[in-house]
Amino acid sequence: MAFAFVDGALDRAEHLRNDPDALAALWPRASLLFLDDDGRALADARQGRFAPPAAALAAVDPAQAMFLGLHAGQGWFALPSAALAAEAPARIDLRTAAAAWPALEATAYAQARAVLHWRARHRHCGACGHALAFSRAGWLGHCARCDLEHYPRTDPAVIVAVSDGERLLLGRQAGWPPRRWSVLAGFVEPGETLEQTVAREVFEESGVRVRTSRYLASQPWPFPSSLMLGFEADAEPDPPVVSDELEAARWFGRDEIGAALRGESGDDGPLLSPGISISHWLIEDWWNRASRGS
Repeated sequence: MAFAFVDGALDRAEHLRNDPDALAALWPRASLLFLDDDGRALADARQGRFAPPAAALAAVDPAQAMFLGLHAGQGWFALPSAALAAEAPARIDLRTAAAAWPALEATAYAQARAVLHWRARHRHCGACGHALAFSRAGWLGHCARCDLEHYPRTDPAVIVAVSDGERLLLGRQAGWPPRRWSVLAGFVEPGETLEQTVAREVFEESGVRVRTSRYLASQPWPFPSSLMLGFEADAEPDPPVVSDELEAARWFGRDEIGAALRGESGDDGPLLSPGISISHWLIEDWWNRASRGS
């Protein structure tokens, strides 16, 4: 795929999560990712993945690590940076790493960020408040008081390239950089189908009525724990209206989108979502099809 956090995914090797001997055997030559409380990874002076000194690594407790999976027989683990008694030369955020790191490392980092965020914010049972004990290589939190089990959660959200047949609908939020525009998106609510979410979110954010929608692709989006479900939608040519969620929404023609994709928008044209995101891919996919007349 032409967006981040998809290519190079690890073999999750779920069957090893209950096998402490197998995990211990992987540990001596494991690839490790250390993340701070803000979700940034420890990095070397060139912004690459940080390899701790042997002495510092020897003091790390493997029991604190979350097992991410396997690649070519090598285990990958994620730990909070507090588990390491050593300073790294730098720290790198996930968006920067997505553009700079190899796909394998960036995709593993995305997984690590999501699961460590869950662990940091689910230390107690949501039903009774008792402290959780974690097992299965970090993937299961168990409450000894009420016997509930807690697993990492993912929040599904739709992201939609909406077209009236000639134009593409884009919106912008108030906090975005000037001239930044993107396709519309929103979270799935309980009891909804994905298609219902597409129609509801597009109408709520822009007043545009969706006729039909089709699923295209998905992207993990660990900011902090979403799964973006990419759709294209056919809609009525309704004039967009400003909503509480967007600062502006408007239709863009094929030539405007093409210029933006080529970086030729000038001082007044739109700036599109970064290339690491499925939103950029959806825009580019729409433009390619519109240019072919399909």
